[in-house]
Amino acid sequence: MRREEVERRTGFKRAHIYNLMKKGEFPQAKRIGMRAVGWDSLEIERWVTERLTQQD
Repeated sequence: MRREEVERRTGFKRAHIYNLMKKGEFPQAKRIGMRAVGWDSLEIERWVTERLTQQD
């Protein structure tokens, strides 16, 4: 999943996503090309689901 899709799915912008990654609170991006990174879609969906269940 590319950054734009991660932003849409989480509602977070780039800087916030990278700050959370730095703190170990968000799935890490993986290099998928020379100048491209992406996230595992299952990891992102799991992360979103965990956040939603914590709110209940």
